[in-house]
Amino acid sequence: MSSQDGVIFLAKPNKNPLWQTSKKERMSYYVYFCGQNMIYTLVTSFLMTALLFQGVDVSKAAGITLAIKIWDAVNDAIFGCIFDKVRFKSGKKFIPWLKVSLFAIPLTTVLLFSMPKGGSDVFKLAWYAITYMLWDTAYTLCDVPIYGMVTAMTERVDERTALQSYKSIWGGIGSGLSTIIATILVGEGIGLNYSVVSIVVAVGALLTMFPICKNGVERCGGEIDESFTIRKMFKYLFSNKKLLVYYFGYFFNGAFNIMSTLNLAASFYLFHDSRFSMVVMVLSALPMLVFALLVPKMVQKYDKIKIFLTCSVLTVALSVVMWVIGYANMWIFVALCVLRAIPQGIQGVMLFMFTPDCAEYGKFKTGIEAKGITFAIQTFMVKLTGAVSSALSLFLLGVIKWKDISAAENFEQLEKLGITQTPETLEGLWFIFIMVPAIGVAIASICWFFYRLSDHDVQLMTEANNGKITREEAIAQLDNKKDFIKEEAFVKKG
Repeated sequence: MSSQDGVIFLAKPNKNPLWQTSKKERMSYYVYFCGQNMIYTLVTSFLMTALLFQGVDVSKAAGITLAIKIWDAVNDAIFGCIFDKVRFKSGKKFIPWLKVSLFAIPLTTVLLFSMPKGGSDVFKLAWYAITYMLWDTAYTLCDVPIYGMVTAMTERVDERTALQSYKSIWGGIGSGLSTIIATILVGEGIGLNYSVVSIVVAVGALLTMFPICKNGVERCGGEIDESFTIRKMFKYLFSNKKLLVYYFGYFFNGAFNIMSTLNLAASFYLFHDSRFSMVVMVLSALPMLVFALLVPKMVQKYDKIKIFLTCSVLTVALSVVMWVIGYANMWIFVALCVLRAIPQGIQGVMLFMFTPDCAEYGKFKTGIEAKGITFAIQTFMVKLTGAVSSALSLFLLGVIKWKDISAAENFEQLEKLGITQTPETLEGLWFIFIMVPAIGVAIASICWFFYRLSDHDVQLMTEANNGKITREEAIAQLDNKKDFIKEEAFVKKG
């Protein structure tokens, strides 16, 4: 069975004759996320390690990372407004931006990881600041269009849910490929540097991100979105309570998720081989994939947010057990990681299913078509949490008194040099590696408890937004009609 036929056959996405997208189009959409996540995983999971090997001052790098987020906040908001306003001659709204970013993202990724090691501290920090800012801007150009495109490919909520489910699976494949490539190439045995790794990943990303630019079809919508001023933008955002609640929780979930950035360091120092993280990932992949493939069926029977919250609780509980048992028994750790991969796999597939729902909710509530702004918030939060996670990792390494490893260029050299960490540092590493992400998920779960937007209500809102039923008919059938009316009255009063 080919990789293409595998996911499609198992999921049987062609069984619904009412779906509007073709198999080729769907596959092109899925593999785009494979390439995009190869890039994203390389930057979020391995950039910190690359900086450590380059001898960059981690405390200053953490400050630069957070400072760049100020620019990120500005460029995401600006691009969201531009995206909602710009009309290309082709009549397409999403694909032209994907074409612009097709080469920009791989190129800036290679530059980010190609810092000359012989430069001064000031030169290294300047290189990091400039290339990270360029990468961040390039990533903005792709993220809003690719996530928003699902609303142009089909108007059916069930089809959108399926598209988002399978693209998340392919995104997971991309993350896995990037992790394997980086771990093997810089690990003991091969010992290449991260600039070579970035080139390999960039080429793979370019090849998989191209098909949607050729095969994507924008068949729905096409209406001109609201022309936003900054005042209107903030007014819209604060009226879209569901969007704010969901992404407030998402911030804690993502910003505290420092496990991926510390994976190689924890594997090398706690389990004595940097490649151990790859073993855990491979063993966790099967249960994660199996349950991820079941998500489309699960969301047909149960409300998305209920499934999502259940997975959060299970993730926190298993993480606490893992931390209490400790890292002395390697195989118990592996078993718990495999078990925890089940709720994490389900939640990973569902993570961005809520943004289109928030977009429909926002239009239904305000009458404003603002997909650009809505998905720009998603892009901003993804990059913000990634940056905060990296900065938090660097900060916490300083707290636990991490020894400098810049004398080595990769883990093979690090092993030969015998640079060790103190027992107190290792205990601190274990705590931040396991419990900091768990604390983030716990806080996020409290926020998500107040989301309360059912799939049934989203379908009604979508039908009303597309003119199939009236707004009054939709409100009359809402599951949370009382909450919606109260919230609407509060906003009008405000």
